[in-house]
Amino acid sequence: MNQEKELKKEDHLVNFIKTFRAIEDAIEPFKDQRRDLRESYNENGWLTKEEMRAAVKAYRLVKQEEDFELLKEYF
Repeated sequence: MNQEKELKKEDHLVNFIKTFRAIEDAIEPFKDQRRDLRESYNENGWLTKEEMRAAVKAYRLVKQEEDFELLKEYF
């Protein structure tokens, strides 16, 4: 019985790793697009790296439903 539980746990572990890898593989092209987006905005002089970092931080704060008034105070 104990060996059966271990095998099931091992099966779950293998399935988890396979699924995790599939998700990471699917996300990779989007990481490249995000990198290309930043490079494009920087090369065209539209935004500095610092401005983009601040925008991403602001986006993440809003996404986490932080207090928007507090966010405005930071900037």
